[in-house]
Amino acid sequence: MQTKNADFAIATQGRGLYRIDRQVQQALVATRVQSGLCHVFIQHTSASLVITENADPDVHVDLETLFGGLFPDGDPRLIHTAEGPDDMVSHARSVVTATSLTLPIREGRLALGTWQGLYVWEHRHAPHRRRLAVTFQGE
Repeated sequence: MQTKNADFAIATQGRGLYRIDRQVQQALVATRVQSGLCHVFIQHTSASLVITENADPDVHVDLETLFGGLFPDGDPRLIHTAEGPDDMVSHARSVVTATSLTLPIREGRLALGTWQGLYVWEHRHAPHRRRLAVTFQGE
C-alpha cells in the first residue's frame, strides 16, 4: 500500500459551491493509485466540503436558500461577529456539513456517482483562498 499527498488551494469568489473533483482526480492520476481511498480535508472553519448534484445548478441555489433560512446572516442572537454578519453563521454552516470526506478509488478514478460532484462550499461572502490537504492511499 502506498500513501501520496497532493495539497492545493482553491480561490473562491464569495459564498457558493466550487467544484473540485476534477482537480482531485488530476492529482489522483499523478499518483497512479488504482484502488484505495482518497481523503480530502479543508483547513478552514468557515468553509466546508460536500458531495452534491453536479448537473442542475438549481440544487446549489436551493441549498443556499435552505441554509440561509437555518443560519441567517446578522442573527442578533449571535455574539461572534468580529469579521461581520456572516462570521458566526459561516462557522455554524461548516460544523453541520463536513470538513473532511473520504471517497473510494476504483480503476484509478474517484468512484463518484453519475450526478455527484465534490465541492468546496464557501460560507463567507468575501473571496478567500481555501487550502485542501488530500491524501491517497491504495495500490
